[in-house]
Amino acid sequence: MSKIDHSLFSANKHALEKEYEICPQCGSELVIRNSKSGPFLGCASYPKCDFIRPLAHHDSSEIKVLEDSACPQCSKQLVVKNGRYGMFIGCTGYPECHYIANENEAKQNEEPLPSCPKCKKGRLVSRSNKFGKIFYSCDCYPSCKYTLNNKPVEQSCPECNWPLLIERKMANSTVLQCPQKSCMHKLAATE
Repeated sequence: MSKIDHSLFSANKHALEKEYEICPQCGSELVIRNSKSGPFLGCASYPKCDFIRPLAHHDSSEIKVLEDSACPQCSKQLVVKNGRYGMFIGCTGYPECHYIANENEAKQNEEPLPSCPKCKKGRLVSRSNKFGKIFYSCDCYPSCKYTLNNKPVEQSCPECNWPLLIERKMANSTVLQCPQKSCMHKLAATE
């Protein structure tokens, strides 16, 4: 163990510090730089040349073409792709057509949700946040910001006459509750 060359294990040098690629803009060497978002490749002659690119490429790669399915927007075939956020189904005519199949489309087509009680113009749609939690909001979003965290049911509240109730799952039963904070009336769900 005494014959170990400790200069090989120097902590102040990064193993991939020199990438030995050339900058496509000026021809200088590309080196690994660090920012608050993480490491990236940047030009060694930085103030003169501002070329940067991500360290890891996240190009989507096609895995399998789905023979029996057609894109609802352009009628080309759909394909399973592997992208930055995992696997998804998209159109083969990508630069021209930006269709991506949504997991919740089938669920939305099965059960129509009630219309928005606030603006009375749009309909409530099922959406998911960045953590995957489902919520319901008006499809006229920028002008109407009405949202619900529980599934809406088209039934008016007997107390305040609000046009819809929300379905809440309790420990041993499901109840319908008024979403208005001033009312919050609960009644047993009839299924």
